[in-house]
Amino acid sequence: MKAAVCYEFGQPLVVEEVDLDSPKEGEVKVRMGATAICHSDIHLIRGEFGARLPVLAGHESAGYVEEVGENVTLVKSGDTVVVSLLTSCGRCPQCVSGRPYMCQFRWPLNRESRIHNRQGQDISHMTRTATFAEYAIVHESQAVPIPEDMPIDRAALLACGVITGFGAAVHTAQVKALSSTVVIGCGGVGLNAVQGAAMSGAYPLIAVDMLDNKLEAARTFGATHTVKASDEDAVQTVRQLTGRGADYVLVTVGNTAAIQQGFDMSGPHSMIVVAGLPPVMESITLPSVLRWQERMVTTSTMGSTLLSVEIPKLVALYQAGRLKLDELITSRYSLDQINEAIEVVEKGEALRNVIVF
Repeated sequence: MKAAVCYEFGQPLVVEEVDLDSPKEGEVKVRMGATAICHSDIHLIRGEFGARLPVLAGHESAGYVEEVGENVTLVKSGDTVVVSLLTSCGRCPQCVSGRPYMCQFRWPLNRESRIHNRQGQDISHMTRTATFAEYAIVHESQAVPIPEDMPIDRAALLACGVITGFGAAVHTAQVKALSSTVVIGCGGVGLNAVQGAAMSGAYPLIAVDMLDNKLEAARTFGATHTVKASDEDAVQTVRQLTGRGADYVLVTVGNTAAIQQGFDMSGPHSMIVVAGLPPVMESITLPSVLRWQERMVTTSTMGSTLLSVEIPKLVALYQAGRLKLDELITSRYSLDQINEAIEVVEKGEALRNVIVF
């Protein structure tokens, strides 16, 4: 198959022919239909996550089950599926406690490879997905069947950006109606946090970003106010709009300064939810006043999403005209154009660029 492999951090991906093993027990082979470019992919290939090289990124995907391994029961050949990085064993303490998105099982695809280049090197799988390729081997719990008439490029967005942002608002924060809410960052994850908070009835719903085009998009996704952080004091503006600081602050960018800013925007008895992935070696410092005001700072793991439950619901919302997905896609590219697609995302000129196979 053809794949876009990272051999050196910070360098363009190499699009080449590689070999793919057959699925093992519990695994399925999926022919990719579409894969979106997520900022987590870019963090990986820039060396910020410390992956083993060579590595194959890609994790926001949808496609068609082509082959199944032994004892697979959740999907069958021919199914149209959303492919996510979320796996669930159903047996570990997190899974049986109702948090399968935090599954603790040590999956074979975390330490083994099913992909090899023509020199015989194993190619690491990013997050057990590795979907910057024509095919992928994933565990059956990562593949969720969807209706055949769901557009495959829109379906791919559900695998990460949509569930992470929407879920951060709806599941992790559980935003209450009429609660003041701030979303920092209006990329793919941020816009979905906006529309999740909007569906929950947040008001005012304030979007913060540095780019006019993303703030304009935030308004179409439900933001009632926008703040351009490059032109004004975002913390002061949010405090003026909310009166005392926001009830909820959703930080969707991988930046520690944004997390600190989000804390400063929050009010007493508030919640700050970090949905972005900052560099692993960076830290933040919070003031001791935190303990007097009952402010809660938490992270959100993939929007606290129950994958097999939420994906069908989100598809139904989209098909009913209630969930915006079309508006998230800026451009579509072929796999041979993947480095161009990534460059455009890095420049901040795209919400989501999608590789279509």
